[in-house]
Amino acid sequence: MSRYAAFVLFLALGIEIHLARGTEVFVKDKDDKLCLYANLMVNFSVSYEVTGNKNETAEIELPSDVTNIGSKCEETSSMLKLNFGDGHSWSVNFTMNGKVYQADSIMFSYNLNDSIHFPNSVSNETISVNVKPHITDVSMDTCYSCKSKEMIQSDFVNQTLWNVLIQAFVSNGSKSENLTSCAADVPATTVAPTTPTTTTAVPVTNSTSTVPPPTTPPTPALPTPTTGKYSIKGDENSTACLLANFGLRIGFKQGDKYQEMNFDPNGTLVSGSCGVYSSELVLVSNTMSIMLTFTNDTKKFRLHALNVTATTSSGAVFSEVNSNLSLWEAAVGSSYMCNKEQNYTITNLLTIYTFDLQVQPFGVKKGGFSTAHECSLDDTSILIPIIVGAALAGLILIVVIAYVIGRRKTYVGYQTL
Repeated sequence: MSRYAAFVLFLALGIEIHLARGTEVFVKDKDDKLCLYANLMVNFSVSYEVTGNKNETAEIELPSDVTNIGSKCEETSSMLKLNFGDGHSWSVNFTMNGKVYQADSIMFSYNLNDSIHFPNSVSNETISVNVKPHITDVSMDTCYSCKSKEMIQSDFVNQTLWNVLIQAFVSNGSKSENLTSCAADVPATTVAPTTPTTTTAVPVTNSTSTVPPPTTPPTPALPTPTTGKYSIKGDENSTACLLANFGLRIGFKQGDKYQEMNFDPNGTLVSGSCGVYSSELVLVSNTMSIMLTFTNDTKKFRLHALNVTATTSSGAVFSEVNSNLSLWEAAVGSSYMCNKEQNYTITNLLTIYTFDLQVQPFGVKKGGFSTAHECSLDDTSILIPIIVGAALAGLILIVVIAYVIGRRKTYVGYQTL
């Protein structure tokens, strides 16, 4: 009985740990009072050089078992430092300005000598990357909260933060229940329509002229996005191991506002990796970053994950990810092609539209696409029996109508006078 109770308790604790997921940290001051609190999730995508003059991408998740050695709390500044793994650390510097505080910088240091996360690395250095987060104007005595994903990019490292809850200056040793939410979590407010007032011009003669109310021009439709041609090579001296051609448009919703953006391939930074069972393509433009992850089961490949981060014209950042997709499926060694426009619902907030699509993430030979598996929209073979069937049906209908008309004329001709 005791073993059974212990097993149930273990399951309950396991479920609780699974639901918690995030990394929770309590930093205390010299008086052993809570002065900084954090509960957040961070993923790191690091590009590094391996033997053979190739590049690989390491995916690292901030674990729950971290130490906060090096964290500190001062009167107008504080630092959260999380140490984890084999010589890695992630730190955020905060400053106070009157009744608000902000995060000034984030530093991520990673040890390339860690063979678990960076196998076959040609370097054993510890590299540090400094970036500027979008955590500003947080009211004192409140926690900064951001459930939405935010991707912070640098030359070789992409950091994705979400489910963030931080209070950098805790007063009286107790975390505040009040929140300052990030812009991405706040629903967009719609301005109530105003009734235009009719203004009467100053009379020049005995007649008055009414000025028509101004009209808002409709939002112009976006042009068809430009088709980009992308390729990934295993190294500089090899041919392509991943090929992708497509035009891309995203449609996304922030609050009650729906927007669409075209991805511009001009000037896009292209990176990625080719593996036996998983390949990755990363595209970064001035306004958008896209990460496509392909997997295969030795027989068929598919688009397994998509991560999209976009910055709108107003400066708002939108980020969505789905790691459980099964799109663009085709046999390994062939390519998937769909020339006509397709749309896919990635999440309840993100839809993508593709044009002139052709991808081959595995089994590329001689740097070119292999035989394509065409999507149903492009496949015209099914149209042939439909057209033939429709023609036969039309011919039968004509014969029946002609027969009926002929019978009626014959019947009229033999009527009794």
